[in-house]
Amino acid sequence: MRNINAVITGVGGWVPTYILDNEEMSTIVDTSDEWIMERIGVKTRHILKPEEGAGTSFMMTKAVRQLLDKTKVDPDTIEAVICATTTPDYHFPSTASLVIGNIGLKKAFGFDMEAACAGFLYAMETGAGLIRSGRYKRIIICGGDHMSSMTNYEDRNTCPIFGDGAACVLMEATEEDFGLMDSYLRVDGQGYDNLHMAAGGSARMPSHETVDERLHFVYQEGRAVFKHAVTDMSDAVATIAERNHLTKDDIAWVIPHQANVRIESAVARRIGVEEDHVMINIDHMANTSGGTLPLCLWEYEPQLKRGDKLVFTAFGAGFTWGASYMIWGYDGSKFADNPPEFYKEGTVSREEWYAKRKLQNK
Repeated sequence: MRNINAVITGVGGWVPTYILDNEEMSTIVDTSDEWIMERIGVKTRHILKPEEGAGTSFMMTKAVRQLLDKTKVDPDTIEAVICATTTPDYHFPSTASLVIGNIGLKKAFGFDMEAACAGFLYAMETGAGLIRSGRYKRIIICGGDHMSSMTNYEDRNTCPIFGDGAACVLMEATEEDFGLMDSYLRVDGQGYDNLHMAAGGSARMPSHETVDERLHFVYQEGRAVFKHAVTDMSDAVATIAERNHLTKDDIAWVIPHQANVRIESAVARRIGVEEDHVMINIDHMANTSGGTLPLCLWEYEPQLKRGDKLVFTAFGAGFTWGASYMIWGYDGSKFADNPPEFYKEGTVSREEWYAKRKLQNK
């Protein structure tokens, strides 16, 4: 009997309609387009407004519905839903349970995974493990965050970084040599001082004091996080490449967490991969935390080919980090009728599409 592995067979995604660009950001906080682009590489970010929807589950539900519509999979064959998020709708019930209820899945269990920006990486390995056990055949892995809900728009160092969005993948059992081949995942537990939200949990419960002190927002020591992210992501990618005997010519795509364009470039240089083989959408999506990796897959899906060797890497609070090696299982062009609008052949460019969306916001 051949070994069972887990392979991605479809991708879905969704981002909010409202686009907050750097020009508007500069009216909110003391910053500029030049400053943001030089230090972070973000031009625009999507923001979920209350009039459009509420919570991470809303965005994930949109993504899952698109996934099921694209793949034509029977919802009753979905056996589990794993949601990687740092911004759940509630402490409980889980975001996964809300998504399952919204979609109307009848035969699935689900749970949330909180590993900050590395959450989707961890969730893929967890889902793949369930499938490799032989007990499950079809699982949906979601990644996404409502980062604007925990962003301090008085902090010029952090507020330009983040955006909102969610995406998901369908993972299925296979006996072919495709799918998630290897993962290198780590936590050191030393990162609290540099990256955290100080209040709102059981260690420091919400109070008038915590609200007045603005402790319910992301706090980040940018330089320290940047240094650790570059080192740990680069080392993780190098480790995965070495132990799977991958050269730069073997790797079709590197898919890094979209935290900072300079980090992404440093990771690519470490293994010698040209930047045109690195998935980048930070310029128009910003950092959506658990959503960055699957949103890259969603946007780049039409360019992916069966047999492509992919290397994912991410870094987040904790510190959490890692890398995964995957052999892609299908030609993304088979979903040519369903890619993001700006990837449809013969339609508007990405820049024109975003300009159109921006006008619609006004």
